[in-house]
Amino acid sequence: MNPRNTRDVALTKPTETERGQWYYQRYVSQFPSTGELVTFDRSWYNRAGVEPVMGFCTPEQYEKFLKETPRFEKMIVREGIHFFKFWLDIGRETQLKRFHDRRHSPLKNWKFSPIDVAGMNKWDDYTEKRDVMFERTHTDHAPWIIVRGNDKRRARLAVIRRILDAMPYTDRDLEGIGKHDPLIIGEGPRFLDL
Repeated sequence: MNPRNTRDVALTKPTETERGQWYYQRYVSQFPSTGELVTFDRSWYNRAGVEPVMGFCTPEQYEKFLKETPRFEKMIVREGIHFFKFWLDIGRETQLKRFHDRRHSPLKNWKFSPIDVAGMNKWDDYTEKRDVMFERTHTDHAPWIIVRGNDKRRARLAVIRRILDAMPYTDRDLEGIGKHDPLIIGEGPRFLDL
C-alpha cells in the first residue's frame, strides 16, 4: 500500500451549511478515487449511535438514517468501491481503563473529548443503539465485520489481514497474509454472542 494514496478522514461537527445538505454529502466528497484508500474515523454511523444517544439528531432523522443507509451503501458497492464496515468492539472494563489512561496522560489527553466524558454513563444506551444499527444495516452487500478490540495489536492485524485478503492485487501472498483468528474477527452481529 502506498501511503501517498491513503488518507484517514475524521470529520468534525457539521457546519451550518453542512447541516442543510443531504446527510451523506460531506462523506461522499471524501470518497476515494481509483487507487486510493480512505478510512473514516467515525463515519456516517455517528447518526446511528452518538447522535441519538446524545440528542444531536431527531428521532425522525435517526429512523430515516436506518432506512436509507443500506440503500446508500448498495450504491457505493455498485460503483465498484471496495467497501468495509468494521466495528471495533471494546469491553466496558477496557474502555474505562483507556478513558482513564487518556485523561491522565499528557501524551494521550488530546484524544479525550467532552463527548467521551458525557457518554461514560450511557453504556447501555450506546449498546442498545449498536444492536439496532447492526440489525437494520447489516446486509449481504455491506456486512458488518466485528473485531474484538480489547487487544489493540491483534485487532489491528485482524483488520489489515481482512482487507488484504479481500483486495485483488498482483503478487498477493495468502500465506504471508495469514489466517483469520475466529476469536478476534467475524462477520455480523451474531459474532458478539459467541
